[in-house]
Amino acid sequence: MIARIAVASLALLVASVHAQTVYLAGDSTMAKGGGGSGTEGWGQFLGQYLTIPVVNSAVAGRSARSYTDEGRFTTLINTVKSGDFVVIEFGHNDGTSVVDNGRQDAVGDGYDTTATVTAANGTKIVVHTFPYYIQNAVTSLKAKGAIPIVSSQTPDDIWSGTSIAPGPRFVGYAQTAASRTGVVYVDHFDYVAQAYGKLGQTTTMGFYPIDHTHTSPAGATVVAQAFVRGLLCGSSTLKAKVNAAGMAAPNGCL
Repeated sequence: MIARIAVASLALLVASVHAQTVYLAGDSTMAKGGGGSGTEGWGQFLGQYLTIPVVNSAVAGRSARSYTDEGRFTTLINTVKSGDFVVIEFGHNDGTSVVDNGRQDAVGDGYDTTATVTAANGTKIVVHTFPYYIQNAVTSLKAKGAIPIVSSQTPDDIWSGTSIAPGPRFVGYAQTAASRTGVVYVDHFDYVAQAYGKLGQTTTMGFYPIDHTHTSPAGATVVAQAFVRGLLCGSSTLKAKVNAAGMAAPNGCL
């Protein structure tokens, strides 16, 4: 009896040591509470499609730069254990601003490219490109033994004919950052665009109650399913943690 208890205790200890978690880093399109007023981020619905827990560390209004500058990536890096997954998705708040808003990145995809921006109080600030911030986070997470996944931003509800309009430059920048650091890239933008195209513009418009960026819970569920479909169509080891509901995510590989 004592031996059986000891073996069971050891098994539980091993399981706890090797338990994996998925962490999410992103903006309001991923975050709890979305953009407010009844909207919701897709990260809140990802967990129902996986067999391991999801911790949603996305924060509304953040960009790759501000998430870095506020120390949020550092917190994630200090939190993750070897074998944990980290999904990184930014872009909606990274565009340029005449007066610096604390979020804009330098234009371009060069790691060493910088720009000098001016804050409202006249202070000059040197900022880096989107890939610079993402690549630094990925490199530090990998050093901890974590498994980063770089995901492109979600589409806005903006159409060109019967299809979602092409994505902004940050979609390509995300792919570049993933390629340079040797991690998996999920083209979330195109997988969501595919889902919206199948559903049609009228149905899709109903997912955006306050603007063309933030989704309702129903819309966020579609966006989460599209991420899972992109995951299943790629090479990430996280796809081994997709449950039966996730395996049934609609649409095919791009």
